[in-house]
Amino acid sequence: MRTKPKTRILVVEDDTTVRLTISKLLGDEGYDVSTANDGFDALLHLQQAIPELIFSDLNMPQMSGFELLSVVRRRFPEVLVVASSGAYDSIAVPTGVIADAFYAKSQESAAELLEIIAHLIRTGPTGRKGESASVWIPRNGKDHKGKPFVVLTCTQCLRSFPFTVEHEASGEVLKTPCIYCPHEVTYIIDFSRSVNSPEKRAAWKAAFLKSQKESSEATLSRVTAEMAEPRMTKSARLQNILNRT
Repeated sequence: MRTKPKTRILVVEDDTTVRLTISKLLGDEGYDVSTANDGFDALLHLQQAIPELIFSDLNMPQMSGFELLSVVRRRFPEVLVVASSGAYDSIAVPTGVIADAFYAKSQESAAELLEIIAHLIRTGPTGRKGESASVWIPRNGKDHKGKPFVVLTCTQCLRSFPFTVEHEASGEVLKTPCIYCPHEVTYIIDFSRSVNSPEKRAAWKAAFLKSQKESSEATLSRVTAEMAEPRMTKSARLQNILNRT
């Protein structure tokens, strides 16, 4: 009998602790896992082999997950995509994120992550081919009046322009008109400092590993209980099923 090939998953995560935790979880579940430490590294992996599924963090330096997933959707529309972030609590895919499914790190549930991935593999991609990614921009300091500002590059005319921002970065998808052309630019201000501190990463890892252990113990307990039950003959099992119905 031929062995069914393992589903290949590429985990893209800039935090080493989180990357190793997720890859071990998926590897223990039987998936063929490879890893990348940022968006550019992920693109290099894609030149060597195309996975069936990509699990990617959103708030990464150099190339954000927003931008990476936009490239993946355009060039590899058949690849399944699960986005992840600690900045969103909802299980729905956030606006501006080109993904088939979403895992909120605030859920701190290993079982939930495995179910999201298994469900997506069963159902397939959601068909987000025509969407464009939001521009991920860092704060650039303060202007001569002491107000914080950012520099945004228009995705249409490719010209850059600064503007002030009064609100705190929160991962919200925002829009502003380009000052040079009629195009409206969708952008997100880097919020990694608010969700990616060492303390929060450590707390997430501890809660995630705890949920993984509890899930494994529950499964082992159920299997042990089933094995301890008296074996029934085939006719007895059939009669038991008929009685239940």
